[in-house]
Amino acid sequence: MSSSELVSAEQGARVKGLTIVKPIVYGNIARYFGKKREEDGHTHQWTVYVKPYKNEDMSAYVKKVNFKLHESYANPNRVVTKPPYEVTETGWGEFEIAMKIFFNDPNERPVTVYHLLKLFQSETDIMLGKKSLIAEFSDEIVFQEPSALMQQLLTSSRALTLGAYKHETDFEEKKTKTLHNIMNAKNKIRYEISELNERLKQSHEAIHKLKDEIKTVEETPPTNK
Repeated sequence: MSSSELVSAEQGARVKGLTIVKPIVYGNIARYFGKKREEDGHTHQWTVYVKPYKNEDMSAYVKKVNFKLHESYANPNRVVTKPPYEVTETGWGEFEIAMKIFFNDPNERPVTVYHLLKLFQSETDIMLGKKSLIAEFSDEIVFQEPSALMQQLLTSSRALTLGAYKHETDFEEKKTKTLHNIMNAKNKIRYEISELNERLKQSHEAIHKLKDEIKTVEETPPTNK
């Protein structure tokens, strides 16, 4: 085996016991034209995207992202090879978009994220085209025992921007509200369970009391008149 083949083999070896998690954000932004476009009936311009949750350049480990649009679009398979990983189009309908992420290490299998393109919402400013509609979500790409090469790529990414880096959605606030709602729901369930247990206890006591009364009546000898 040559030295280059040996290095390649070492880089392709899996790092046992190692897990690396890369949080991502995906979704779309859409703006209403205000009316249907005469030439094609399109009502919105939209951009679908996948990007890092943290401020990092995903191209360090991402080779390309393949966006699979609806078959009605010319060239529905759009390949983006560098950030920003996004596709901008116009249209009139909502449909599911598959975003297949390929990595710089061919030993790592691609990961596919699915997003339902969102165009319509009842909020007045969005319907009038004065405000963009935003539908984005957070997720994680989990690398279980990545190759030595992939480990190096995943830990060598640089900052994507020098300034402030934020998303359209405040996910930390969303997380806090979600946890608050979960705690409130748990407390409500505990209260309801306590109430039901108390009612059940009272029912059992009433049944026992009734049984005792029936027993007393059955054991009382009849009186002669």
